[in-house]
Amino acid sequence: MKLATLCYIIDNKNNKTLMLHRIKKENDMHEGKWNGLGGKMEAGESPEECIIREVKEESGLTITNPFLHGFITFPAFDGLEDWYVFLFTVTNFNGDLIDSNEGVLKWIDNEKVADLNLWEGDKIFLKWLSEKKFFSAKFNYDNGALIDYAVNFY
Repeated sequence: MKLATLCYIIDNKNNKTLMLHRIKKENDMHEGKWNGLGGKMEAGESPEECIIREVKEESGLTITNPFLHGFITFPAFDGLEDWYVFLFTVTNFNGDLIDSNEGVLKWIDNEKVADLNLWEGDKIFLKWLSEKKFFSAKFNYDNGALIDYAVNFY
């Protein structure tokens, strides 16, 4: 079991979201996909501490007040282990973007994010981020293809 975080940084002034195009790392299960920022939790970290650290490491940006929207279960997503992911958005950030070793960072117009090469499940849960309900979801993939999903809103 792996605990992880995922965050979408939103620039409300310019109506853009920071996305990461995963094209730099070898043997990356996300290769060629666009993602938000985030990663695995370290021992003793809260989800909020993890996402603040991961965003800083991957983008150079310092974020404050990440907003937790929900929790997603990805059974055997990497073919081996279950992933449990805390999903955040943030609108409070400062700093300058760095050259990320994870991929290429780019500000994308909010209305064009869904047109990117995303995981199929991402296209579903990204719509939930504008809702005011907390969610718990489960996305089942097989060899990179979305099989089905279930969600509970609270």
